[in-house]
Parts: sequence; structure tokens; C-alpha cells
Amino acid sequence: MVNWFNRVMDRPDLGKLILRLAFSILMIFHGWHKLIGGIDYIQGLLTQHGLPGFIGYGVFLGELVAPLLIILGIFTRPAALVFSFTMLAAYLLIDPGKALMLTKVGAWGAEDMAVYFFAGLAIAFLGSGRYSVMKDPNWR
Repeated sequence: MVNWFNRVMDRPDLGKLILRLAFSILMIFHGWHKLIGGIDYIQGLLTQHGLPGFIGYGVFLGELVAPLLIILGIFTRPAALVFSFTMLAAYLLIDPGKALMLTKVGAWGAEDMAVYFFAGLAIAFLGSGRYSVMKDPNWR
């Protein structure tokens, strides 16, 4: 029974695809919100930290372009690192003090950003697997 179950569930490429799709689709909602509603909030945070506001347009790279590349399996590893860097930047801009807090339900204060950050790292180390629109592994 155990061997049968392990054989049936031993699908690492499918697991990579599910991870890629789940986190990328969820991140695209964040990017879409900023595309429709604007990035004034992010530009304000950047200027508060002494950085030029135009850097805020980089959010579209991390929250729309990188997730789309990850979904398609194109340059998956570099796109996943951009994805993770975006979460690190968000954490540093929004409130690094969240790392020392728990929410009302007992979650870590920075949990949402940390989950995306570590998922991006996992995708970067795993790569796209065989499910990609690119046949050439060099482009995955």
C-alpha cells in the first residue's frame, strides 16, 4: 500500500508546476491591483525612505512580469529571484518591525511576505521542471 501510494504521488515535475502556478497566480492579483489602482502608495513609501519614486514601477516587474514568466516556465530561476527580491523590498519598505510581532490569530507579523519570499527561493532552486512552454532547458 505504501509503495503504491509513493509511486502514484512521485511526480516532482507536477509538484513544481503546482508550486509555480499557486504562488504566481496569487502574486499576479497584487500586481493587477497596482496596475488598476496605481502605485502612489509604493512611491510614497520609497520617497519616505529617501529613494526616488520611479523605482516603484519595478513592482510591475516583480508582481506581474516575473510571475508570468514563472507560470510559463521561461527563465524560471531568475524570475523567481526577482519575485523573492520584490517581497524582501516590500518587507523592508512596509514595516521591518513586523518580524517581532504576532497577529491577532497568532500568525507571524511578516508571514505573508515571508511565505512568498521562501516560495520564490524554492522555485529558484527547483526550476520549472518539464512543464514549460520552452522546449530548450536553457530557457527554462
